[in-house]
Amino acid sequence: MKAVYIKEFGGAENLEIRELPDPPKPEGDEVLVRVKAAGLNRADLLQRRGHYPPPAGYSPNIPGLEFAGEVVETGSNVADLKAGERIFGITAGEAQAEFLKIDHRLLTKIPNNLTFTEAAAIPEAFITAHDAVFTQGGIKGEETLLVHAVGSGVGLAALQLAEASGHRVIGTSRTEDKLERCREFGLDDGIVVAREPNFAEDILAKTGGRGIDVILDLVGGAYFEQNLKSLAMKGRLLLVGMTAGSSAQFNLGIALSKRLTLIGTVLRARSTEEKANATRAFAISVVPLLAAGSVKPNIDKVFDFHDVAAAHEHLESNESFGKVVLEFS
Repeated sequence: MKAVYIKEFGGAENLEIRELPDPPKPEGDEVLVRVKAAGLNRADLLQRRGHYPPPAGYSPNIPGLEFAGEVVETGSNVADLKAGERIFGITAGEAQAEFLKIDHRLLTKIPNNLTFTEAAAIPEAFITAHDAVFTQGGIKGEETLLVHAVGSGVGLAALQLAEASGHRVIGTSRTEDKLERCREFGLDDGIVVAREPNFAEDILAKTGGRGIDVILDLVGGAYFEQNLKSLAMKGRLLLVGMTAGSSAQFNLGIALSKRLTLIGTVLRARSTEEKANATRAFAISVVPLLAAGSVKPNIDKVFDFHDVAAAHEHLESNESFGKVVLEFS
């Protein structure tokens, strides 16, 4: 099989397409998938640089966390899938290859209204967003959601899912252009955040002084203290990304006086059982919305997998709005 291969950690020039042995025959709970398209994520950029190795059992040289494709063959314990069915899902690595062997519990059938390319842009973003905002954040009733980097893949997914459930969503971005484009997906209000974040006053003004119930933070760093000031009483902060840094100074008194809940979450390093639970929740709550067209993937740009270096450079430019996808012919 052909696969995206990191021949040496560093820049995009170290990516190549390499011929590798096909995966062995699936056994037990396993499914062999012919990958038709794979999403590109910032985790792939970090892995290429040598900063985000996959869990044990996955090659550090073959990136890829999400994919869409066809079932080729199933193990003896798999009864819910058969050869030829269209599926999509998440994995801890190796998705950017023509074939992938994976536990069937991490797979979901693709709705008929979605192409392989569209489906490949969904799993990592929508499973992460649903798990963070709904399963862990427990957003409910008329509660409000603040999404940082709302124009990102996970940000847009969270925005759409919250809007579909009737929640008011405020989003932040570095540019007004991205906020304007997010309004097409239902964004209720937006805030342009400068290099030195100072959005708490705007949040309190936009919520009548009450604050936000749930914050999905895909940025980290200096946003942390502003997040605490922005949260309402008993608010929940979901820490998902650290693009602005992994360190922050803050006043513990704010967290105590407001009785805040701070939750750090990551999808890749979870056990298969935990990821299966998140996938099951996605299949029950999100896939019907995708099938109905109530929420949808937003694809910024599609590359042939042979052009993976250009795809990495495009994602690193920070000019993308939504997902970057690699197609496998």
